[in-house]
Amino acid sequence: MTDQTFRFPRFFVTAPSPCPYLPGRSERKVFAELKGSDATDMNEALGRIGFRRSQNVVYRPSCDFCQACISLRVQATAFRPSPSQRKLLRRHADLEVHACEPWATEEQWQLLRRYLGTRHPHGGMTGMDGHDYADMVEQSPVDTVVVEYREPGVDGRPGKLVGACLTDKQSDGLSMIYSFYETEPGARESLGSFIILDHIIRAGRARLPHVYLGYWIKDCARMAYKTRYQPAEILVGGHWQPFARSVGSGLLR
Repeated sequence: MTDQTFRFPRFFVTAPSPCPYLPGRSERKVFAELKGSDATDMNEALGRIGFRRSQNVVYRPSCDFCQACISLRVQATAFRPSPSQRKLLRRHADLEVHACEPWATEEQWQLLRRYLGTRHPHGGMTGMDGHDYADMVEQSPVDTVVVEYREPGVDGRPGKLVGACLTDKQSDGLSMIYSFYETEPGARESLGSFIILDHIIRAGRARLPHVYLGYWIKDCARMAYKTRYQPAEILVGGHWQPFARSVGSGLLR
């Protein structure tokens, strides 16, 4: 981030709605619009205090009586894959990876539809149409790419698209906004894990210190995968702290 000073945007709070992660709880978010020449600096500054970007908006949970959502980032330059992670990297080493301009394609949209249908059939994104997907990808006021993962090409033609990730490029690392991949019968195994590993390794090679994975919730089993990538840090009490030390000390109860 530059040394430029800027004025923080005006913040708004949403009305409470059912929490999608913890049954019986409600969620509320504080959000602000990213716009103008300061959008990149604002996005990075707010990202460091736990905000996430969605199109031209940044948001953070602001729930009554609950602080379960905790920001997590991997320390990419210190990361060393485990034996099982190295095996996964070798298994998918033939995939062709390209960082594309943030322009929605029909192929990406159809892959997202299949992914949502198998992994999140009752999620809030299932009501999206192609225009919604285009907005998700293209309405970004910051430096964003769509990282595509394809099967090897044949006779000069691109191979099948099997994974994609909408990723923000920041001065301190990469922020994985949303990833999706082939999950139907016969698909490659553990593509989601591979996409995360690929981002961490590429960030490390570029000497970018962090890969932001969004929010982790201790009591939500489907969030557990985010803790497999160590060393990591979590945002506790406004400060980034080593994940293992924070959990072991009882700070997260």
